Parts: sequence; C-alpha cells; structure tokens
Amino acid sequence: MILFWCVAFLLVAYLAIVLGNYLTHPPADLGLVNQQLRACPESPNCVCSQCESPTHSIEPIRYSGSAEQARQRLVEILSRQRGCHIVKQEADYLHAEFRSLGFRFVDDVEFLIDSRQNVIQVRSASRVGYSDLGANRKRIEVLRKRYADSND
Repeated sequence: MILFWCVAFLLVAYLAIVLGNYLTHPPADLGLVNQQLRACPESPNCVCSQCESPTHSIEPIRYSGSAEQARQRLVEILSRQRGCHIVKQEADYLHAEFRSLGFRFVDDVEFLIDSRQNVIQVRSASRVGYSDLGANRKRIEVLRKRYADSND
C-alpha cells in the first residue's frame, strides 16, 4: 500500500511539473537592456557572459567573419539541438528555449551578436528552481564546442 502511494505521489508530482512547464510563458526578464543581456538572478541556475559574478560568469563565443554569418551558423547549430526551439530571431539577438527530456524543464538561452568585438554574448537561465546542477554552463560549453567545430 505504501508503494502505491509513493508511485501515485511521484506521478502527480511529475504531471504537475510537466504541465507547469507547458503552461509557463517566457519570463519578463528576457531580452536586451541598453544593448546588453540582462544580469543573472542571484540563484546559481544561470550563466551570462556579460556578468562579472564568478558564479554566473562564462566566456562569450568568439567568431570570425561577418555577424550575419555568425548568426546563420548559430541558428544552424541550434536547429540540430535536441529539445531546442528558437523563439525569437533578430539581426543581432536570438532567444531559444531548451526543454529537458525527463521533467520537461525549460531553460531560456539568449545570444547577442556583438560585431564590434566579434563575439556572441550568451545567457542561459533555468525558468524554475534554484540550482540546475551546472546544466546551463554545460549547455553553453557544448554549444561553444559545436560552434568551433563548425568552423572546420
């Protein structure tokens, strides 16, 4: 009987998380402010190349060639990522949502193409929760590697 209630509880919790993530809209703290990505919240489930906090700081993605070529390459890489959906695309800004396979958690990933410095500024943040166990940092590092590999 205890096993039944444990399974029932886990099923209800799973459904609540899945439905909650399906029904959530992108948070209001996305996008650019004064041509910069927004700072991360205090929680450790966010990384941003324009943050100076050691907890949140991550290197931007470097590129060569034109900003348009960089954007096209980035869109191509994102389109091949499992669970990724590009929500917004502008000349120098992209917003993508990544959904985890299991619990369908949503992470918002933003890119700002800075043609003055030939870098793509990045911000990746979990939509819910406090800790992401390093998932956002790992995601950006994987994207960085795939971007570098696509130059070959």
